[in-house]
Amino acid sequence: SRLQWSTAVSMMVFAWLFAAFWSVMPLLGWGEYNYEPLRTCCTLDYSKGDRNYATFLFALSIFNFMIPGFIMMTTYQSIHQKFKKSGHYKFNTGLPLKTLVICWGPYCLLCSYAAVENVMFIPPKYRMIPALIAKTAPTLDAFVYALGNENYRGGIWQFLTGQKIEKAEVDNKTK
Repeated sequence: SRLQWSTAVSMMVFAWLFAAFWSVMPLLGWGEYNYEPLRTCCTLDYSKGDRNYATFLFALSIFNFMIPGFIMMTTYQSIHQKFKKSGHYKFNTGLPLKTLVICWGPYCLLCSYAAVENVMFIPPKYRMIPALIAKTAPTLDAFVYALGNENYRGGIWQFLTGQKIEKAEVDNKTK
């Protein structure tokens, strides 16, 4: 079924309010912001490791990493099953979840470890790597979507080269 405008707007408002909630909580005292190890910008302060930080971190991990990952896994499995039945594979359904885990997994692991142990023994340059990888997620998501979808891929190719991609005729006979 098609997505209605009212549903799309409601989902967008929910996403912005959800993000605002988790962004404001450290400003209100649950969790804390501090400079990243190389002092280039701010991030969650995982150097303290106190109970306040640990509860914020675990709630953040569950609601912003694990639950979205589970939703992505189940929805993309459903899409994969539909593609499998129709025989028309439009994109790699496992790639968005893999991108989430690869980009945000190391940062989530570092912060989770910091909640129970002191991570200050790790040099600042190495503690920056998970944060830098996590910051690439929006760009990688755009590439995954744009290059993984045959309609967008064809449009990008046509924009860059001026040539239209001809679809090859495929024999749809079952074996």
